[in-house]
Amino acid sequence: MQSTNPTFKSFKAFYPYYLKEHSNVTCRRLHFIGSTLVLAVIAIALLKQHYSLLWLLPVIGYGFAWVGHFFFEKNRPATFKHPFYSLWGDWVMFKDMLVGKIKF
Repeated sequence: MQSTNPTFKSFKAFYPYYLKEHSNVTCRRLHFIGSTLVLAVIAIALLKQHYSLLWLLPVIGYGFAWVGHFFFEKNRPATFKHPFYSLWGDWVMFKDMLVGKIKF
């Protein structure tokens, strides 16, 4: 596992680092699955008014991502050192995968 902890002054500076930390296609796919399930659970919780389902969001989102990092990417998730930029990066990467900018 990597031990470096660079600092960033903007998300624009952080995102290339974030993408490098997600170079493994299986890791990216697991992030995509987790993010898709997070959106599905939000929709179901709101439509069915089962708001207790929202407690599942961190488990689903981080669960898939962390499996990708620990078993495929072999690095520590950026969330541990850069939580806000990392969450933002998750959704930007999700969008970039949806539009075909990033292979998954």
